[in-house]
Amino acid sequence: MSEAVKLTHNEDIKAAIPTVAGTIAATIADAGADHFSQDDYEFLKFHGVYQQDDRDLRKTAKKYIMMARASIPGGVMTAAQWMAFDDLAAQYGNQTLRITTRQGIQFHGVLKPNVRSLIQGINHSLLTTISACGDVRRNVMAPPTPAYTLARAQVLEDCRRVAQATRPQTRAYHAIWIEGVQLNLDDPENKNFSDPLYGKAYLPRKFKIAFAIPPVNDIDIFTNCIGFIAIAEDERLAGYNVAAGGGLGRSHGNIQTYPRLADVVGFLPPEKVVDVARAALTIHRDYGDRADRKHARFKYIVAERGPEWVRAEIEKRAGIRLEPARPFTFDTTGDLYGWREAVDGKWFLTIFVESGRVRDMEGRRLKTALRQIAEKFNDIEFRLSANQNVILANVIEEDRDAITELLTGHGVGSGHRQTTALHAAAMACPALPTCGLALAESERMLPGLIDRIEKLCEEAGLAGEEIVIRSTGCPNGCARPYLAEIGFVGKAPGRYQIWLGGDTGGTRLARLWKEVVKDADIESELRPALTRYANERFNRETFGDWCDRVLLNETTSGFSI
Repeated sequence: MSEAVKLTHNEDIKAAIPTVAGTIAATIADAGADHFSQDDYEFLKFHGVYQQDDRDLRKTAKKYIMMARASIPGGVMTAAQWMAFDDLAAQYGNQTLRITTRQGIQFHGVLKPNVRSLIQGINHSLLTTISACGDVRRNVMAPPTPAYTLARAQVLEDCRRVAQATRPQTRAYHAIWIEGVQLNLDDPENKNFSDPLYGKAYLPRKFKIAFAIPPVNDIDIFTNCIGFIAIAEDERLAGYNVAAGGGLGRSHGNIQTYPRLADVVGFLPPEKVVDVARAALTIHRDYGDRADRKHARFKYIVAERGPEWVRAEIEKRAGIRLEPARPFTFDTTGDLYGWREAVDGKWFLTIFVESGRVRDMEGRRLKTALRQIAEKFNDIEFRLSANQNVILANVIEEDRDAITELLTGHGVGSGHRQTTALHAAAMACPALPTCGLALAESERMLPGLIDRIEKLCEEAGLAGEEIVIRSTGCPNGCARPYLAEIGFVGKAPGRYQIWLGGDTGGTRLARLWKEVVKDADIESELRPALTRYANERFNRETFGDWCDRVLLNETTSGFSI
């Protein structure tokens, strides 16, 4: 008889406390406790909270801090919600709002006594932190830019329907954060709780869903567990191509983990999008690896069982016959900076936010400017892009000049060129000092590194040209470095892997080029590649395309493969 599979500790505690309540409320009420237990650390994620510590202070003391993440379907916020979040960051956080690469907002530096008040405030704004973290469906993404097709309105509505239909339903969230009540874990109603969709043990790991509208892949749709690619015909949404099995997380030194792009498995009508999303999620629930969390992602099910098997299983569970996928192309993952006219005749403005960190700095008081815009123009929308920028949408013609003037008065640009081409196309995860997984700097490192790479580009005759550069402090890939033209992945303090060869449409993975490079040696490693690219490229060939065609296929040059 084969030995029974040993489940991970996370699976054991979920089965023991299926409400995911833990003893969170009791710890909050304990004024003498400055942090939560290890099991509650895991349960907190289901409520949108990560327990962290300030790693800059570890040599003197361990100062516990919390990160709370709001789930915002499609990244759309009202002006009132933006003001509420601005207030909460000032009252309970570190005075900044951090836009995530999944169109959410993170509050950093929250102390344990303030976590409940923060989440209450988010709840009162009619948003939530539930399903922003944990072994559940994460924030559902949708295109923020209203410049291309009227079908976006239906896509956003479908995004919201999917988010609602896949949200976990435990009553522990309301009990802990709104009522301040510790659930009785021995009560049979709590002990035997089973979520209608997720069951008693939820998912083996997180599950990501997103929508995109070609030709713009500003969501990086192929990095999601399930992606819905809108097919529009004469401004009408005809339906969606379904992409299954994307995901970027990996572990250094573990070849069983790897980044993967999703496979397109078919086409469905819009009315079936919720059924297909729920079907795919339950496949992960039922077939995902619960013995190895590093292998517990939906992408490995698709990779190992095959796209055809997954397609057939989706069809069976959703009660649908998927049609053949319809043609589409993606040509960019970037945002449209500056003022642009929307398809409905109104205007929108994309504002560059370096690494997604909304804050006031000397000479550029972005946080204050956005707050004042929300106060004075309360009919506009604040849309969060997957590139970590803010889009002011639904702006009427008469308000454009006043908004521009307000931004200018706070040192915030509103033109198409708000920063350099390299900075505008870059992304970084927070990494140090807050993220417990970070092996190296990212957000604090990348702006200076880009300045250095810009000097290399000037030397090579590439000044002003765009190259997509992304950085993460660990191999989990939160800023999606494995799709960048140049990706930096932290290996140790001051040391990075370099990945090259992603394309500007987000349809090709980068490849590992250098296993370990010291921060101080990055210029000497990149200089020959950038110089050769400038001299050898085809007309209009991007750096990523040249790397994929030439550099990464050489075996006799001085470059590592």
